[in-house]
Amino acid sequence: MTSELSGKTALITGASRGIGKAIAQALAAKGCNVVLTSRKQESVDEVAAEIRAASDVGALPVAAHAAEPDQAQSCVDAAVAEFGGIDVLVNNAGTNPYFGPMVDLDMVRAEKTVRVNQTAVVLWTQLAWKASMAERGGSVINIASIGGMATEPGIGFYNATKAAVLHLTRQFAAELAPSVRVNAIAPGIVRTHLARALWEEHESALNDALPLGRIGEPADIANAAVFLAGAESSWMTGQTMVIDGGALVRSQVG
Repeated sequence: MTSELSGKTALITGASRGIGKAIAQALAAKGCNVVLTSRKQESVDEVAAEIRAASDVGALPVAAHAAEPDQAQSCVDAAVAEFGGIDVLVNNAGTNPYFGPMVDLDMVRAEKTVRVNQTAVVLWTQLAWKASMAERGGSVINIASIGGMATEPGIGFYNATKAAVLHLTRQFAAELAPSVRVNAIAPGIVRTHLARALWEEHESALNDALPLGRIGEPADIANAAVFLAGAESSWMTGQTMVIDGGALVRSQVG
């Protein structure tokens, strides 16, 4: 490996599938050791086995619920014990247990959404900072959504938590500089299990509505994460990269 990411360590939450898995694979392809975490051990075990088969990097699978402090701490401790520290943190874990108007949203699902999508970003960033980033620096990458920049029927509360992630990105960027850079990626509709209800039944119509003619693939987001993890983005912090096929500008095109 000749990549400047070779030998560094990346921890990815929500790494068992979709965008998180694609980011882990892309960083591993650049020579990063990867720590893979999600709720189910067997799920991250499978991804770790795939990565080990494709490269010579270390791949450590650790089951942890993103919003549980004790489990998150155990995962970070395991990462430090295995690889000596964390250089890249990808806050990717997300959930959306409710679809509908916010006036009908129950507080149980509201609190779950906040804990996983919003509070977990604070939790894992704190842990990574205290574990090693305060001393050795690093890059934090938060996976937000273009929904955090606009209103949208059905997933308004999910989008509210993603809007919070955008602000948390700016706040952490200000607080953790200059040793740690903190940036976000705001995907549009990507072909993932989490977003399946948004694209599965009407992908053709979505493709026609997008200036670039297709919904996103996990690799589209992974490519941006590799950029944010590496030296090419070394003078960039507190920013959000919109990767959406042109969705946010579609009203401006004929």
